[in-house]
Amino acid sequence: MNSLAEALKECGAVKFGDFTLASGKKSRYYIDIKKASTDPGILKLIAQRIAGIIKSRSIHADYIGCVALGGVPIAAAVSLETILPLIILRKETKDYGIKEQIIGDFIRGKSVLMVEDVATTGGSVLKAIKTLRDEGLIVSHVIVVVDREEGASKSLADADVELIPLVRISELLK
Repeated sequence: MNSLAEALKECGAVKFGDFTLASGKKSRYYIDIKKASTDPGILKLIAQRIAGIIKSRSIHADYIGCVALGGVPIAAAVSLETILPLIILRKETKDYGIKEQIIGDFIRGKSVLMVEDVATTGGSVLKAIKTLRDEGLIVSHVIVVVDREEGASKSLADADVELIPLVRISELLK
């Protein structure tokens, strides 16, 4: 595989039709990153690319974070690749068990690098970032596999967070 964009196309992660996205927006294409994140070769490629960005940009992170469910395999692979502990955020607090929204041990004042599968408006990751910041953690970067280029970068920048895409939708739709 020459590139991640090619790998995503080859595994069937780019689908065309009529779709409703998590943001509620309608789209003529859908990025099914689960097709890629369940393929060990592509998942490893994603983790290596993210680890490379962390190193090349000297991004400081004490933890790798993600929002369940789509980001979990990616974050777990990056955690293994970087040997950084993992933090998983549930979309909402459960009303049973230990009732925690954040899964994983952490220390206030430490930094979390968030990883995402797909970013559209950035709404779900912004909500997660607010939860992490409310717990005293620092979040300044999100690395996403695919940026749909529909406002997430600006929304995150407005919250003092840089969005770093591995692939932009404009590259996938060429």
